[in-house]
Amino acid sequence: MNLRFVLAQWGRMATLLGVLLTAIGLIFLLIPGEKGIMLDPAELSLLSAGGMTILLGGIAWCVGRSGLEQPVRSVGLSPTQPISGSRPYRMTRRDAALVTTGAWIIGAAIAAAPFLIWATMAEDAPADHPFRSVVNCYFEAMSGITTTGASILTDIEAVPRSLLLWRSLIQWLGGLGILVLFVAILPSLGTAAKKLFRIESPGPDPEGVRPTIKQTARRLWMLYLGLTTAQVLLLVLTGMSLFDAANHTFTTLATGGFSTRNSSLARPESLAAEIVIIIFMVIAGSNFTVLLAMLAGRWKQALRDTEFRIYLLLLLGGTLIVTAALIGVDQPLVLTDGSEVSLTAGEAARAATFTVVSQQTTTGFTTVNYDIWPFAAKAVIIILMFVGGSAGSTAGGIKVVRIWIALRVLWGELERFFRPSVVRPLKVSGQVIDPEQKLNVVTYIVGTIFLLGMGALVIQALEAESTGCTFTTAATASLATLCTVGPGLDQIGALHNFAWFSDTTKMFLCLLMLLGRLEVFVILVLLHPRFWRGAGSAH
Repeated sequence: MNLRFVLAQWGRMATLLGVLLTAIGLIFLLIPGEKGIMLDPAELSLLSAGGMTILLGGIAWCVGRSGLEQPVRSVGLSPTQPISGSRPYRMTRRDAALVTTGAWIIGAAIAAAPFLIWATMAEDAPADHPFRSVVNCYFEAMSGITTTGASILTDIEAVPRSLLLWRSLIQWLGGLGILVLFVAILPSLGTAAKKLFRIESPGPDPEGVRPTIKQTARRLWMLYLGLTTAQVLLLVLTGMSLFDAANHTFTTLATGGFSTRNSSLARPESLAAEIVIIIFMVIAGSNFTVLLAMLAGRWKQALRDTEFRIYLLLLLGGTLIVTAALIGVDQPLVLTDGSEVSLTAGEAARAATFTVVSQQTTTGFTTVNYDIWPFAAKAVIIILMFVGGSAGSTAGGIKVVRIWIALRVLWGELERFFRPSVVRPLKVSGQVIDPEQKLNVVTYIVGTIFLLGMGALVIQALEAESTGCTFTTAATASLATLCTVGPGLDQIGALHNFAWFSDTTKMFLCLLMLLGRLEVFVILVLLHPRFWRGAGSAH
């Protein structure tokens, strides 16, 4: 493994984040307030964090840049003869796994820095403000950059607007992935781009767009930027302020769910704004390859995509079941701002639609307290949180295509039991799924279920005596972080947050978020001794 190459890539990533930090600080610094242009603690925290990050990133790049090339000898020269030249270093799978994992761990630390600096220097920040804790800042940043959306903030609206924008922006960057942006804008990665893209991109097969990985990354980011612009404009047209529209757009398309409001999205400016957000949550949870096909006019191809159709059916079916469960309940709807609304059929459909879409796409926005809903409604929500969105989307969860393949494998095994002579190839959207892919899918689902159970037990063990954490809370906390959803049930439901967890539990939840965002095996493989002894060195 080439540690200098890895260090150089981390340096590049840190420099990129430092530039963004500095840019946001300068933008808010140049916006005149009531006292004119002046540097307040929030802007100072962004600028200082940005400056330090650029400096450290530059140092890492300078130290590691010698690892970007590897020596070569001309054909026929023996190993004892002088080296004749060099060529760009070919990244191995070990390098790619370490670059990717380290980028998210370091990226979260960089993203957390302005929160901590602001809370330390701001005179108006209360002594017990959550951001005065290093662990809380890291938790919030990891939750943001992995697009989980779990928060430790008890009063979001008291945080300066510049820091709220940064908090939303890190979710937007984490949506498609920092390293996918990295691949798109840096021409010097060469063959390394393919390995980074494969590990970084969500879902079982990120190579649906061709012809090259760099062009794929650029097309994805252009689509992402176009959708961002469209949603901001539509939300502004519905009456939402430009600041709120930008923040909620960033966290909608990233399926992250951070809001600038304590009550999340309880009754935004108009029903139209809610409809716009629902539509873009559905888009963000769709496979971006399908979206590109639609934009290219290949609607028939897009609509024939098996996963896309099942994804839409799950959203529709989940909405109908939850609506039916709510109708007839003799109690009002409780909004996340504390107000109550009469539970008519229309209000039930509205609440069910938003909640189902938000939870299956793993966005995590809330409008109502679904924690008091009937068991059937909550069961549907939990199942959809586990399933998640489509492969190749910004959504988390197991992914619809994996669930579909696993069910087809199960059905095939049952059929073999009573019709052993029949051999049927398993196809998804016209493509044959080979035995290795089947095994990978089943292994991934079983591994995720195992981690969900272990996560729940660990959280319960860490919190049961000190905070009285219920098993429902522990189980849904494990699910909500590993599937990058955000809110869960009971003590972490729509009206609650994660601030009351102990520091140890918060760091464990950060690990679950990282495992969920990088889809488990990228992290676990780093813990395997044989991987470091050479098994992972193949190109």
